[in-house]
Amino acid sequence: MGTTPDLTSLRSTRVTAAHRLAKRSFRGKERRFLAEGPQAVREAVAHAGGPDGRTLIELYATPEAAERHADLVGAARAAGAPVLTATPEVMAEISDTVTPQGLVAVCRFLDAPLAAVLAARPRLVAVLANVRDPGNAGTVLRCADAAGADAVVLTDASVDLYNPKAVRASAGSLFHLPVAVGVPVEEAVAGLRGAGLRVLAADGAGAGDLDTELDEGRMGAPTAWVFGNEAWGLPEETRALSDAVVRVPIHGHAESLNLATAAAVCLYASARAQRAPAGCRSVTST
Repeated sequence: MGTTPDLTSLRSTRVTAAHRLAKRSFRGKERRFLAEGPQAVREAVAHAGGPDGRTLIELYATPEAAERHADLVGAARAAGAPVLTATPEVMAEISDTVTPQGLVAVCRFLDAPLAAVLAARPRLVAVLANVRDPGNAGTVLRCADAAGADAVVLTDASVDLYNPKAVRASAGSLFHLPVAVGVPVEEAVAGLRGAGLRVLAADGAGAGDLDTELDEGRMGAPTAWVFGNEAWGLPEETRALSDAVVRVPIHGHAESLNLATAAAVCLYASARAQRAPAGCRSVTST
């Protein structure tokens, strides 16, 4: 590596190009985003990439991080990506975190067209409708990945999937399953229903509840869950598009569940039912 980092100036062309990816307009124009930290970098290196080539474009690292994560640096180079060392000051300029971890990858966009998602005949899909908080979006993506969902769809009114906070919150799951972005909710619901999925809107004011859906054996079918905005949930016109509006029952005294928690409960309930052909009993009752 040598003792002198490759990048020492905040005015470097490479540093400026990486720094501006913090803005959505530049990410969209260049179809590139930043993945920070060893976990995200590991997933970026391992990802096969799409028609535009490998996912990992280049890797920035402090000399200390490059030494500490020599395996990742070696894998990045083996994949053909340039690896550039940088001073801590330069890394702080590129990084979006208060305490940079010393590794930042520049990656190509990963999203897939809705048609490609539907062509794969998914059985479990999470749809984020008007979800504005990037941390919530990334966490739901992580929950969907953990539950074995086949895809995630973000509607056109939702947060940018490649927002640095969303990327971090996904904990690498962004690289694991297909994600369609910018899809009008009506188009998403129509497409998913046309592909044979039952569309369920998750809403605290739903007429039906998750326990009943499970107990009556309706959860084993291919399902798309629609999750709404953190503050006001799903609007009436979106609920009206669904086959049913379902609430997660609150058995204790909590007022409600946050978006990510409710999504995890719903997705895991579907995953369990789909893996048990004979049906299953409630996963939320005590």
